[in-house]
Amino acid sequence: MKLLKAASMFLMAGLLGTNALAMVEVNGVRFEDTTELHGSKLLLNGAGTRYKGPFKVYAAGLYLGQKATSLDEVVNVPGPKRLTVTMLRSIDARELGKLLTRGIEDNMGKTEMSKLVTGLVRMGEMFASHKTLAAGDQFLVDWVPGQGSVITVRGQVQGDPFKEPEFFRALMSIWLGPTPAYWKLKDELLGGKTN
Repeated sequence: MKLLKAASMFLMAGLLGTNALAMVEVNGVRFEDTTELHGSKLLLNGAGTRYKGPFKVYAAGLYLGQKATSLDEVVNVPGPKRLTVTMLRSIDARELGKLLTRGIEDNMGKTEMSKLVTGLVRMGEMFASHKTLAAGDQFLVDWVPGQGSVITVRGQVQGDPFKEPEFFRALMSIWLGPTPAYWKLKDELLGGKTN
């Protein structure tokens, strides 16, 4: 009986330990180790923080169907994908839209960029319509096969999906491209250690 009780306590401790490891916390933002998107289970590839100087701007987590360590791998992983961003400070949403566009510009040639102008203008308008994103507000960038890139701000889908796979690659290049918004965050999203 004592052996059975000890075994069940050991099992409970193991289960509690597993649950404790089932999420990552980054500056108070919790990222579960899995999420579901359009019927697919996605794994947390990595999570980290975007700093601007000494200031924490947002925490981001990347979810994929399988682990990836580069932009090419992220784009080529089959199935749905999700980048989740939670603001750690208030920011002018119009300015954020401009920064995202600049991030794409920094990682693409002019010819590639010119093909995405209509989508970039629409994305800028989506963010501008929100005026301000406050600390705790969240936006998602999802890739849904057969639909395209879906942007959700504060739980509301923003217009129609961006159908071109090139647009999703351009969005991911902001964080994962050769000139990322923040190098340390790129490393963290691609599975490096999170601080």
